[in-house]
Amino acid sequence: MNIGPVRLANQHVSRPTFRDPADVVRWLGAVQAQDYLGGLWAVGLRTKGATEAAVEDAVARRTIVRTWPMRGTLHFVAAEDVRWILPILTPRVVAGAQSRFRQLGLDAATFTKSARLAEKALTGGNVVRRDRLYEIWKAAGIATHESRGLHLLGVLSQQGLLCFGPRDGKQQTFTLLEEWVPVGRTLARDAALGELARRYFTSHGPATVQDFSWWAGLTVTDARTGLESAKTALESAKVDSREFWFANSSLPRRRANTAFLLPSWDEFTVAYRDRSDILDPSYATRVNAGGGVLSPVIVVRGGVVGTWKRTIKKDAVTVTPTYFKALNGADRGLVAAAAERYARFLGLSDGILAK
Repeated sequence: MNIGPVRLANQHVSRPTFRDPADVVRWLGAVQAQDYLGGLWAVGLRTKGATEAAVEDAVARRTIVRTWPMRGTLHFVAAEDVRWILPILTPRVVAGAQSRFRQLGLDAATFTKSARLAEKALTGGNVVRRDRLYEIWKAAGIATHESRGLHLLGVLSQQGLLCFGPRDGKQQTFTLLEEWVPVGRTLARDAALGELARRYFTSHGPATVQDFSWWAGLTVTDARTGLESAKTALESAKVDSREFWFANSSLPRRRANTAFLLPSWDEFTVAYRDRSDILDPSYATRVNAGGGVLSPVIVVRGGVVGTWKRTIKKDAVTVTPTYFKALNGADRGLVAAAAERYARFLGLSDGILAK
């Protein structure tokens, strides 16, 4: 099994079929969006004919929501999934951050007070910029320096009070989740674990239970519980003594013969504990920029072959690649075509691949 091309197909990178960004996010279960613009591209490159504006419109239409559902990291999730995903994933994150909260002087009373103030400011459908929310807290004696404000926003979102609203220019906004997405289904814990496992292995497979545990931020025990519930919809295969799970119907019939420019923290790289199937371990430090940052990567024929940066000027985006080793002319042509596709997503006329 050539794992890289199969994952590209199952993640709808090499064979996108969805036209609605919300369908992409729902299929994947969650899409990491710590880097907001990168998150938009992660959804867009998996959506037929999508532009950056179209993905942002899905946020504004409230069909996808940006919040902190797993691993203490920002993700896009489908609006109807927020209420069953948060309760099974966020309590462990909050519990694990208690020592940091004590260092910052964030006690239960502070979280309660900040929640009360935020709810008062946002009730009635209000959408408030982050800096304004910080001002409200500061005026009430709640300091937001040294990442205190970010932790307050994170915990209140993990508890289901807040979520991100649409951007105000370049500024992020917040609103009340209950008012922003008034309707959403709930699931019992075991059913939720099973649903999350089914989506993960169907969309991200082939993957191991350890990969699922890492991606969701679950204990291996909970990950196995979810997998056990989802097994009837999955198949497995042993590769180098590792057991991989996937949905058989999602296996591609042919190898992806193209190139892709993936954003920072794309699901293709970030969603697996073991990345050796798509990235030569000798190049791992060139993708992991330190501090948990995963660089934008170039993927050719199912494997990571380099990293890239963008420069936008007027009506063009220039993509500057850093290859791990020299590519032949045909593969460079594939990367140039990927740059052109990225330009179309941004609404620009030209995508230029730097020499």
